[in-house]
Amino acid sequence: MSTKWVVLAVAALFIGALGGSMMSPQPAGAVNRDMVQLQEQVSQLLQGQQDLRSAIDTSNASLRTLVQQQLDAVNHLNGQMSSLEKAIQDVQANSGSRIDSMSQQTQGLSDNLQDVQTRVGKLGQQLTDMQNLLQSIDGKVSGGQQQPAPGNTNPGAPGGPGPGAGNYPAGNAPNGNMPAMPPISADTLYQNGLRDYNTGKYDLAHQEFADYIRNFPSNDLASNAQFYLGEISYAQGNYKDAINDYDAVITNYPHSFKLSDSLLKKAMAEQELGMKTAAARDFRDIVRRFPGSDSSRRAQARLREMGLSTTASRPTQR
Repeated sequence: MSTKWVVLAVAALFIGALGGSMMSPQPAGAVNRDMVQLQEQVSQLLQGQQDLRSAIDTSNASLRTLVQQQLDAVNHLNGQMSSLEKAIQDVQANSGSRIDSMSQQTQGLSDNLQDVQTRVGKLGQQLTDMQNLLQSIDGKVSGGQQQPAPGNTNPGAPGGPGPGAGNYPAGNAPNGNMPAMPPISADTLYQNGLRDYNTGKYDLAHQEFADYIRNFPSNDLASNAQFYLGEISYAQGNYKDAINDYDAVITNYPHSFKLSDSLLKKAMAEQELGMKTAAARDFRDIVRRFPGSDSSRRAQARLREMGLSTTASRPTQR
């Protein structure tokens, strides 16, 4: 029992001595070392803060430079886009007249080609007829048959025509009779009108094409002649007359080679007269009836210039 109390007393004394040493004031040297360490840590912290601020300022400067470069690039791109948009507008404004000019140049070539095809067909028919005639003559000659001409055709016989009869120019026959002048052929009349149209002799070409339609209304090129009457009126600024001429092609020649061109030029004449609704209707009719054609592409370009869609909007169903 006494040993236990002795141990407890010794432990208490040890603990008290240890607590006293810990609570006693430290020497001045230890305090100075702590202050120096604290000042060094504060200095390091301030230096780190300055380094961080410097890095942030550098990053901000770099970021501002990048932003300014991006703004400059955007402004430059906007300028290029404006120039491109203006160029597109200029092209759209000039595309109609350029296409019209190119179409007029190719139009004469296509008409000449069509006329050549018609002439070749007629020449083939004439060759066939000539061959048949030659075969008939050969058959008669080989059979010893001769066809006497009606009347006395012997130049030396009394009452017969003298030498050289029938070779006088028109109006100079010795008997005073004036034979009728041979009529001009359809091909010659059409070619004359086309030549005068291409050389700008519109009044003369108008008369020749009108004569062609009056004298050869069922000829293959009658619809072309009617179309060129509209072209002459359009070129002279007589848009109302041009509309009537183009309508004549559409009404009288529904299977004409010039049907789509007539409908296109009619719409263009309506546009020139400010008839926007009628022009848009006819342009859309061309797109619907002649898809993929040159007339359809030109009609679509005209509709875009008018700020309209190429198809008519359907009414909303209720």
